[in-house]
Amino acid sequence: MEYIVSARKYRPLTFDSVVGQSSLTTTLKNAVSSGKLAHAYLFCGPRGVGKTTCARIFAKVINCLTPTATGDACGECESCKAFAEGRSLNIFELDAASNNGVEQIKNLMEQTHIPPQTGKYKVFIIDEVHMLSTQAFNAFLKTLEEPPAHVIFILATTEKHKILPTIISRCQIYDFERMSVQDMVNHLKYVAKNEGITYEEEALNVIAEKADGGMRDALSIFDQAASFCQGNITRQKVLEDLNMLDADNYFKIIDLALENKVSEVMLIVNNIFSHGFDGGLMINGLASHVRNVLMSSDERTTQLIETSDAQRQKYAEQAKRCNPKFLYKALKLLNQCDLSYRQSSNKRLLVELTLIQVAQITQEEDGESAGRSPKKRLKSLFNLLTLPQGTVQKSVERSVAATKPIVTEEPKKVAEVKPKKLNINSLGGSFASLKAKKDRKEVVYSLGETANENEKFTEDDAKREWLRMCNYMALDAKDVALASRMHNVLVKMPEWPKVEAVFENTMLKDDVESILPRVQNDLAKLLHNGKLTITTRLARKEEIVKKLTPQEILEKIVETNPAFARMQKQLGLKLER
Repeated sequence: MEYIVSARKYRPLTFDSVVGQSSLTTTLKNAVSSGKLAHAYLFCGPRGVGKTTCARIFAKVINCLTPTATGDACGECESCKAFAEGRSLNIFELDAASNNGVEQIKNLMEQTHIPPQTGKYKVFIIDEVHMLSTQAFNAFLKTLEEPPAHVIFILATTEKHKILPTIISRCQIYDFERMSVQDMVNHLKYVAKNEGITYEEEALNVIAEKADGGMRDALSIFDQAASFCQGNITRQKVLEDLNMLDADNYFKIIDLALENKVSEVMLIVNNIFSHGFDGGLMINGLASHVRNVLMSSDERTTQLIETSDAQRQKYAEQAKRCNPKFLYKALKLLNQCDLSYRQSSNKRLLVELTLIQVAQITQEEDGESAGRSPKKRLKSLFNLLTLPQGTVQKSVERSVAATKPIVTEEPKKVAEVKPKKLNINSLGGSFASLKAKKDRKEVVYSLGETANENEKFTEDDAKREWLRMCNYMALDAKDVALASRMHNVLVKMPEWPKVEAVFENTMLKDDVESILPRVQNDLAKLLHNGKLTITTRLARKEEIVKKLTPQEILEKIVETNPAFARMQKQLGLKLER
C-alpha cells in the first residue's frame, strides 16, 4: 500500500475540519449559505496555516449542487465527485511561482470567457500570487476588476505586502492566523490515535512549538519523529531527533545566575557548545525563556505564553524566584548579544561574556565607582569581595571603561590628595590615547572644590578642555554619538569667564542645551573655575567653516610647505585610511 504523509492524508476536506481558523471558515460558510459571493478573494497569512486548503474547500462548496444547511459541500453530487477525483473542469489552480509571466496570465484570462459545463461557477485559485511579475499583475488587473458573472478568483499568498495595492483593493481580504500550540497538539493527538502511535504529551508540545504556528510543518515533524521513535514518541527522543536544546538548560542557567554561580553557568555553556549547538540559537532561546518567565510573573500576561500547562507552571515557579529588574536587565543583555553576534569574530567569547554579566546582575558591587567612570562594569567573577571602609586595593591593568579593581595585596591607608589638572599635549587628545595610558587618572572634582576655585584660563584653554570633556563623555556608551557631534562645536570666550558655544544646526544645539548644566559643571571642573558660565547660539553664516577631510588637510600641508612635500615624495609617505 502506498504511504501518504500525514500532511496530505489528513488534509481537511470540509470547513469544520480546518484547524485554528474558525472565524474565517464561519464567514465563508455564511457567504455560501446567503449566496453573497464576491468575485475575488485574497487569502494571506504564514505558511502551513490552511490558505490553499480553504481555497479548495471554498471552490468545492460554491460549485456543489446540493450544499448542506451548514454551508458545507454534500460530497455526493457530480460536481463534488469530479473535484474529489481531480477531473473537475470548473476549478483551475495555478502556481504563480512557476507561471508568473504575462503569457500564462493571458491564457488564464481567455478561459474565463467559457461558462462552466456543470456547477455554477468557474473558480481560479492562484497560489503564491505575490510571485507574479508587475506586467502579469497589470494584465490581470482589468479582468479582476470586472470578471464575467460566472468567474470567482481566489488568490493565496504568504507576502501580502508584495502585491500591488490596485490588486488588493479589488479583493475581499482574509488574514489567516498562526495556529496556537494547543490547537496543533489536539490535532496531533487525533492523528496519533488514528495511526496507532503512542506519545508523551510533552513530546507533542515540543513538536508544536518547533512548527511555529504552521500545521503542515507540525505534521511533517510528527512523521519524522514517529519514524525515529518507532511508534512511541517521547520528549527526549524528539529533542534528540530534531537536535533541539532542552529547555531545562535555560531553567538551570537562570537559577544559577540568580545565585551568581558563574563557574557552573560556564560549565553548562561548554556542554551546550560541545554538543554542536549554535551560540546564537542558544542566546535566542534563552532570551525567549526569560521573556516567558517575565510574562509568568503576572497572571494577566500568562496567556501570552504559547506552551503546555506543565511548562507554563514551571515558568510561574521560576518567576516567583526572580526579581523583575533582574529579568529586564537579562533581556537587555541578551538582546545586545543577539544584535552583535553576527559581527563578532569570537562568537563563543561574546556568548560567555554575556552570560557572565547575566550571572552578576544580582551580585553586589565590589566597590563604589569614583568620579565620572562608567557604571557598567564586570564584577569579580568567582569571588564576592567586601572592602573595609577607608581602604583601596591595587588593581590589575585595565581599560578606563572596563573592569572593576581586584584586591591583590593588603589594604593600605591612603592620604587624601587633591586631584591635579591633566596635561594633554595635543588639542583635545584622542579617545585611543585616553584608553592606552593606564597611569593617567580620570578627572575627579567635587562641586565644592570647583565653586571655590577661580583660576584664569584663555580661549585656547577652553577649546582644549571642551574637546577633552567630549572624550570623557564618549566613555559612556549612551553618550558616544552626542560626544562625537560636540567635537564640531565652535568654542569662543567673548568675556572671561563666560564661554560661548556656537552650533551649526538647531538639532545639536537643542541636544546640548538639554544637558547644559552638566556640560557647564564639567567644563568648570576641568578649567578650575567655579564662576564659569556657558551661553549657546547658532553660528552666523561667516562663522561656518567647511570641515576638511584628512586627505584635504594633507594636500593643504603639502601645498604650503615645500620641505614637507619633498620629504613625502622621497620617503613615499601615504595617508593611512
